[in-house]
Amino acid sequence: MKATRRERRLLTCEHGGNDVPPEFAHLFEDVDAALQSHRGWDPGALDVFGRLAPLGDAAIPAATTRLLVDLNRSLHHPRVFSEFTRSLPRAAREEIIACWWRPWRTRVAGTIAGWRKAGDRVCHLSVHSFAPVLGDRIRNADIGLLYDPSRPAERDFCLRWQALLAERGWRVRRNYPYRGSADGHTTALRRTFQTGYAGIELELNQALFPRLLDALCRDLHDTLRAMQNPG
Repeated sequence: MKATRRERRLLTCEHGGNDVPPEFAHLFEDVDAALQSHRGWDPGALDVFGRLAPLGDAAIPAATTRLLVDLNRSLHHPRVFSEFTRSLPRAAREEIIACWWRPWRTRVAGTIAGWRKAGDRVCHLSVHSFAPVLGDRIRNADIGLLYDPSRPAERDFCLRWQALLAERGWRVRRNYPYRGSADGHTTALRRTFQTGYAGIELELNQALFPRLLDALCRDLHDTLRAMQNPG
């Protein structure tokens, strides 16, 4: 008898916190403003991630500041290291990669690989937040859904989720305020898992927090639960 193929859900939060490992605390003395800002983390993202985590078959957060190393960037990206770490000696940067970037990425990819080996399809939801104003530009959305338009499963999933959230009054835009096909964790995973994998970045306007956090989490949870996974 042929086994039934399952649809698995994975949640990640690449920029959930702004923790600094003690051995690198000296690099961030007197830069608390940067650590507390969006440069240091994605405010609110970990709160939403925690509310949505029960819907996942696996949920993998990260709490180390992106100013140490950005888990959402590829190693070739010019901003994988911040101004506080990119001038470190090569050996120190390689240590950071070996201790923080690579183990976390490997854990996520290994989870997906195990599911794919079993014949299961994977829906990966990567939770982020964005600043309501960038320079002099006001971002006019509550929720952004980022995906690769060339992948039908991702496109269809985001169209359906956008419609469900819009019915509840949220301003939802696709591939906003960033392009879903730009360098990022889901983009890298699409190259590794070319079939059976759908990666969506959920971007949330930080202006919603904390006043609308409960309403946002409720509607995200209920609409996500109502949807079937892409694959």
